[in-house]
Amino acid sequence: RRGDVGIAQLRDDHGRFSRFMGTFWTLDFGAGCLYTIAMKSTNITRVSHLVATEDRWRRQGHRGGVLWLTGLPASGKKTLAAALEQRLFADGFEVFAFDSGFLRKGLSRDLGFGRDARRENIRRAGELAAVMARAGTVVITAFISPYAADRAQARKAAETFHEIYLDVPVELCAARDRGGRYARARAGELADFTGVSAPYEAPDAPEVRLQPAQGGVDIDAWVERLAVYVEANFRETE
Repeated sequence: RRGDVGIAQLRDDHGRFSRFMGTFWTLDFGAGCLYTIAMKSTNITRVSHLVATEDRWRRQGHRGGVLWLTGLPASGKKTLAAALEQRLFADGFEVFAFDSGFLRKGLSRDLGFGRDARRENIRRAGELAAVMARAGTVVITAFISPYAADRAQARKAAETFHEIYLDVPVELCAARDRGGRYARARAGELADFTGVSAPYEAPDAPEVRLQPAQGGVDIDAWVERLAVYVEANFRETE
């Protein structure tokens, strides 16, 4: 249970156990995915805000929330995030978009690309997005985030979370990949590359599923669809 104090037995990805005494959360994501996250700081006093969330929404004219873009590499996440941010800003929303490159230059500069590091990168992204959303911002994140459990943790952090799945076939992503990463991964030059040598667990029930048109990925059409979606789900009405 959240906030329990006691001794937790933690197991890492190699099956090794360690012990931790203090405050911890146990998060159950279903399908056998159970994480225990230890809090190293136990002498924390939380101070409540004097500005109500509803007052922030009223002033800004819209709710805050997270639009979590997920999909294979080269599916169009970063391009869509940038274009959607520009559109929503023009429409009067307080909006901010960021991706893994943004995070890894600062908040996650200490992380590598192993499974544990990737999990922690997504955890940090989810917590950052949730804080910004609580301040009333529409936050657009663009992360491959290939593991369902990691995305579930990001959803749990936010009060309002919308999973946007870019459902683009791997061969189309490979054709769109200007950096040639798919070719290098298939040649064995890149290890743990999502879609080739590492898995991608597609969302079962995303709030929005975006699929390519007959002519390929149409970013403009996706922006228009999501702009309408945000207007319907985030705009405050009197």
